[in-house]
Amino acid sequence: MISYMDFTSPSVQYFYDLSQNQFFKKDRRNYINSLSVNQLNTLGNVSLLDIYLSKSNVVEPHTHQNASELVYCISGAAVVSLINPFTKKLVNIPITPGQVANVPQGWWHYEIATVDNTHLLAVFDAPVPEFIPGSDLLRLTPADILAHTYCLDEAKVEETLAPITETVVIGPPCNCNNVQNGNENCAPTQQNNQGQCNTYGYTKIQQQPPQVIGNGWQYPTR
Repeated sequence: MISYMDFTSPSVQYFYDLSQNQFFKKDRRNYINSLSVNQLNTLGNVSLLDIYLSKSNVVEPHTHQNASELVYCISGAAVVSLINPFTKKLVNIPITPGQVANVPQGWWHYEIATVDNTHLLAVFDAPVPEFIPGSDLLRLTPADILAHTYCLDEAKVEETLAPITETVVIGPPCNCNNVQNGNENCAPTQQNNQGQCNTYGYTKIQQQPPQVIGNGWQYPTR
């Protein structure tokens, strides 16, 4: 039960079409629709991502610091990978239709499709989950800090990370020429000024601190 909801209000919502709220689109076969309490106001502590991937595409490494994630495979196949922060081990969990993988709150993880036409449903125990993508941690941390902290060659760090100019979400990016698969069907319907695929609002974080994105998914402020 949602204590703050007035179920006598004419604004009460019981239905929503996920196709009306696209969180991210790389191309016609790799995209994510989302649903949170901002779209369906009768939701409690639950929300979801509707994920479509072709073979070798990856929902980039990321964390949800305010929610656990249950990944259910509807069709196709994928590997859900997570790092156990207590054992310091990488855990790889293959899932096929009807199977689930659970990612505890705040754990570093990613999903990769192992066949075409993979469809995943990610369910969260939060009304508006927060999302911290690895691409932002890499591109926004100064190269000299990474080099100094981990005893690396600063020039090489800067050169290696230079192509990451925006949030990736689904990788590899459409303009990546260094991959043998994953981009065969990459045909974005819209491109931004950097020549990468349409990121539906994420490019704005280059000019201003991240804010709550209009589609209901919360991007942490700095």
